[in-house]
Amino acid sequence: MQRPPPEDFSLKETKPFLGGGKISGDKLTTTYDLVEQMQYLYVRVVKAKDLPGKDLTGSCDPYVEVKLGNYKGTTRHFEKKTNPEWNQVFAFAKDRLQASFLEATVKDKDVVKDDLIGRVVFDLNEIPKRVPPDSPLAPQWYRLEDRKGEKVRGELMLAVWFGTQADEAFPEAWHSDAATVSGTDALANIRSKVYLSPKLWYLRVNVIEAQDLVPSDKGRYPEVYVKVIMGTQALRTRVSQNRGTNPMWNEDLMFVVAEPFEEPLILSVEDRVAPNKDEVLGRCAVPLQYLDKRFDYKPVNSRWFNLEKHVILEGGEKKEIKFASKIHMRICLEGGYHVLDESTHYSSDLRPTAKQLWKPNIGVLELGILNATGLMPMKAKEGRGTTDAYCVAKYGQKWIRTRTIIDSFTPRWNEQYTWEVFDPCTVLTVGVFDNCHLHGSDKNNGGGKDERIGKVRIRLSTLETDRVYTHSYPLLALHPSGVKKMGEIHLAVRFTCSSLLNMMYMYSLPLLPKMHYLHPLTVSQLDNLRHQATQIVSTRLTRTEPPLRKEVVEYMLDVGSHMWSMRRSKANFFRIMGVLSGLIAVGKWFEQICVWKNPITTVLIHVLFIILVVYPELILPTIFLYLFLIGVWYYRWRPRHPPHMDTRLSHADSAHPDELDEEFDTFPTSRPADIVRMRYDRLRSIAGRIQTVVGDLATQGERFQSLLSWRDPRATALFVLFCLLAAVILYVTPFQVVALLIGLYVLRHPRLRYRLPSVPLNFFRRLPARTDCML
Repeated sequence: MQRPPPEDFSLKETKPFLGGGKISGDKLTTTYDLVEQMQYLYVRVVKAKDLPGKDLTGSCDPYVEVKLGNYKGTTRHFEKKTNPEWNQVFAFAKDRLQASFLEATVKDKDVVKDDLIGRVVFDLNEIPKRVPPDSPLAPQWYRLEDRKGEKVRGELMLAVWFGTQADEAFPEAWHSDAATVSGTDALANIRSKVYLSPKLWYLRVNVIEAQDLVPSDKGRYPEVYVKVIMGTQALRTRVSQNRGTNPMWNEDLMFVVAEPFEEPLILSVEDRVAPNKDEVLGRCAVPLQYLDKRFDYKPVNSRWFNLEKHVILEGGEKKEIKFASKIHMRICLEGGYHVLDESTHYSSDLRPTAKQLWKPNIGVLELGILNATGLMPMKAKEGRGTTDAYCVAKYGQKWIRTRTIIDSFTPRWNEQYTWEVFDPCTVLTVGVFDNCHLHGSDKNNGGGKDERIGKVRIRLSTLETDRVYTHSYPLLALHPSGVKKMGEIHLAVRFTCSSLLNMMYMYSLPLLPKMHYLHPLTVSQLDNLRHQATQIVSTRLTRTEPPLRKEVVEYMLDVGSHMWSMRRSKANFFRIMGVLSGLIAVGKWFEQICVWKNPITTVLIHVLFIILVVYPELILPTIFLYLFLIGVWYYRWRPRHPPHMDTRLSHADSAHPDELDEEFDTFPTSRPADIVRMRYDRLRSIAGRIQTVVGDLATQGERFQSLLSWRDPRATALFVLFCLLAAVILYVTPFQVVALLIGLYVLRHPRLRYRLPSVPLNFFRRLPARTDCML
């Protein structure tokens, strides 16, 4: 019995017919040039006038039916209106046209059978072509005719033309691809849309002290703490060490909030009367609209807030008691931080919240989503498998969603989008999903959730500027049964740089805003705040119309990627071994030198060793010159395509079924035994932290490897030039002087130290690692 051939998970370079084929080298010379041109027949139905009455009352309920071969689209209908206005656009794909005449028919909506009012017929050979960015085609009035071609009462205003997907009418048009979808909500759910993430702030609440608290039992010292509630987030201070009516805390609590601010900040001062029994000593609500916003670490003014106490009477009535209790706090919105809502390895935006701190953009990212091939059936419809695929791309605060292609395993989108780039060391994420909200039976189609098909990540720093990358990316999904290829997505990507000097300068700046280093947050704070940020973003985007659903947002933001997985831990371990293998190889090579395995090499090493001992000033120039030559030598084999997910690196293709069962287990675990549940969850929690640390160690080592690999062409170019310059300077400078300067710099006084990371450290942190290839 022969084994089935292994699936092809490789990245394939393609040569699509982009921008109508107007290509100059790797650069394209037309607008909307990163997609293949698709021809459409557009019909804009504007309005009608003087329509005859068809009902007994002398009125009509008109609508327009646009028909082309087997495709038919209808406008909404108006009740009892002889001069209706629709202003709706219909788009028919030219490659699917099966007729030579277009018919626009005005009908009267009726209970039994709709009556014909009149129609307008167009010969497709006489319809004009419009090439964007031409001016929009002006609609004109057409006299209605009956089926015999005779003029009847009434006129219809139309505009009919051939265009491409670059036409301004394309996004809001009804498409012939959606001919099986009915209903306004369903039609809105298949169109392409652009979304913006809510503007997120860190809210810092510094609880200082309280005065004149009135506990119910005045014969004991109260154990007072403060509970702070912000929406679904709740934190509390420790119990005050001052056992009295004037407790002190001086404790910081951090929250994530989003504009527009909808809920107030609720503070509750509580007394721990007994175990699991607390008494509320006072409450206050603070609206966020009037809080101070700070952009640096300068302290804001503190304020005293009045506390109010609510008492519930026996009859269920609430009595509000006002008294002189107060709480002293310092509350502000932090604009100098970047609110992390993505995985730190795949961040697409690193700017602070406050726009006043933003620097000018350094370039433009353009993405052409061309098509997908070989998609798997994601649900059943009428006894057969089907897929209604759409794409979501996220970079910075801008999310885009393509239109949904109905019932196709080879959908063609050919949609192009643009983002401003503020930092080259960021990642574009593209996900493909199956739309399960089209046919009014959500529970029978994917359980009411849009199913994930696969995801692609592209780090901008690995792209050459002004080059068009056209590749077909495998869509990989991990299931309890193993890794599976769900199809391929065809993308065109171009990163255009507006100023090479500004982009090179970015490599010397800290990765995150200054506040992350001047007043850093703890690891546990960042984990909790990131969880809250992702919940806020998913909630806000779910409330848009049409909604970008929670499961889509969480998949794009890598929610849950920190959970324990034996597969990921093994992959990170072998990543470290891959980094250390270079040192091990050097050790074996030196051992071979010592045992004279190759006498010629050993003699040359002896000569080099004697020269460096006699002339120690040549040691550093030789090392940097050697690194320079290696970097230049590796330039011939520099990567020519973006990195992609590697199943072997991720150990997805060799994972044991029991390991995958553990990875897809719920948290807490679904195991029946209580003792197993406790131990299992504890193991996963601890191992998850170890997994993160091991992954971070592997990342640092891989960044060293990327110095000369040309994975990031700009960073390697900077490092190679630095090596050459250092070799020259160290050659002409006495070694003793260099050693003295380095020693004095390392041992410099704390007053001479800058609290932000150094330029070499900032450069190193921006280097790419193989995290981009992790599944």
